[in-house]
Amino acid sequence: MKVLLLVNPFSSSVTARTRVVIRKALAGDHEVELVETARRNHATRLAQGAAAEGVDVVVVLGGDGTVNEAANGLAGTATALGVLPGGSTNVFARSIGLPNDPIEATADLLEALEAGSIKRVGLGSANGRYFCFHVGMGYDAALVEQVERRSGLKRWAGHPLFIYAGLTTFFRHYDRKHPHFTVRYPDGDGVDDGYFSVCCNTNPYTYVGNAPFDIAPDANLDNGLAMVTVRSLRAERFLRVMYKALRANGSLQRDTWVHYRPDVDELVVTGIDGRPFPYQIDGDYLGEIDRIELRHVPEIIDLVLPTAYEPPTT
Repeated sequence: MKVLLLVNPFSSSVTARTRVVIRKALAGDHEVELVETARRNHATRLAQGAAAEGVDVVVVLGGDGTVNEAANGLAGTATALGVLPGGSTNVFARSIGLPNDPIEATADLLEALEAGSIKRVGLGSANGRYFCFHVGMGYDAALVEQVERRSGLKRWAGHPLFIYAGLTTFFRHYDRKHPHFTVRYPDGDGVDDGYFSVCCNTNPYTYVGNAPFDIAPDANLDNGLAMVTVRSLRAERFLRVMYKALRANGSLQRDTWVHYRPDVDELVVTGIDGRPFPYQIDGDYLGEIDRIELRHVPEIIDLVLPTAYEPPTT
């Protein structure tokens, strides 16, 4: 196969040795070209160029943001996306069953390519931009903003940085007294008091170390989106929600202060009284917005999946 190895050299887990070892491994059976990203959205343009040139697979070595950019360049084309974990959390790579070590994941990727384990899967869309695993709105996005303000620490601090940012955001950087947005579904269902929402294309939502936050057990690559909206950020209620997410026993979806909708094709999130709210896509903070139209787009991208991959069951 003709393979483009697309590397983000600034990602937390990417080193010169990693790039050399992975390129050599891929080149054993495939025609490989390595390119590095240099700026935001560069991966999208590189992936688009690869698809136009007839590359069979674009393999991304980087974090979730780089994977998202490449997916946006490949959606709707015949070029497949392969993923190797190179960031600090690597939610999407881990959600499809890859190990969190990029060298180990390369072995699984090579096995999948040899077996032809490539599947046409769906993505989410937020105002026209595709997402692989989730869109976070409200508190979640404000937390990501605080992490990105300290982006130089991500390579070294990792998960402790996210925990620190979560606490400082909760107590200092986000209004927990007033709801920020409404959520509306085509059937008239909805929420008028949203503080924190995550629209999921896959599950889990994220990881803390090896512990998954399973907030949307119905979300997988074979069905629609799952929307989780937290309707209060009072400390005791929020701690209960986080505890239930870590337990992953289904109790979160039944919580009084959580509105949960699985297998959704479309929905709209709107800022209350036209006020903008923060949002992030696949772990990248994108600023504030007053309206997001979210849709599920089935069978839009070819994805290289580990041969042992099985969609999560509910």
